[in-house]
Amino acid sequence: VAGARAAEARLGRGEAFAAAVARGAFKLMAYKDEYEVARLFADSGFRQRIDEAFEGDFTLRFHLAPPLLAGRDPNTGRPKKREYGAWMLWVFRALAACRGLRGTRWDPFGYTAERRAERRIRDRYLTDIERLAAGLTPDTHAPAVEIAALPERIRGYGPVKEKAIDEAEAERARLFAALEEAPARRRAA
Repeated sequence: VAGARAAEARLGRGEAFAAAVARGAFKLMAYKDEYEVARLFADSGFRQRIDEAFEGDFTLRFHLAPPLLAGRDPNTGRPKKREYGAWMLWVFRALAACRGLRGTRWDPFGYTAERRAERRIRDRYLTDIERLAAGLTPDTHAPAVEIAALPERIRGYGPVKEKAIDEAEAERARLFAALEEAPARRRAA
């Protein structure tokens, strides 16, 4: 963010690029994962809010597609959800307590395709931003802001997120191609 801000300051263009970098980097570096979902369910306030919202005798049921157990639905290709009972609250507490494993080689979820893709796009994004900041000019400013804002398009989990990543990567390729073509068009003119 500091590098983006400094490059933009040299142009006297405000802070649109730096602001987009701050939001984009945050989005890619603070993703919701299994540990965070577990923390939200394990929070003592969760059960309290449920008890306040519903009366009578009820049973908690969680419909989940754990990444290491789910498998794929042959018709949709999406992860198969299974129903789990209230005992999952204990699993959520244990999983939330293991959040220190996140990002380490002992993180069992770190080996899933989704986590690998998240790390790959995060690392490439940071490299892209360094490259854009180094070559920031008045002509490249607007496309640089667009590229920096691409992570904001990536939402959801599982197949929804996969599709959003694919769309963002296609737009990234298009924007970088346009950036590379612009100098050639100016030289030809």
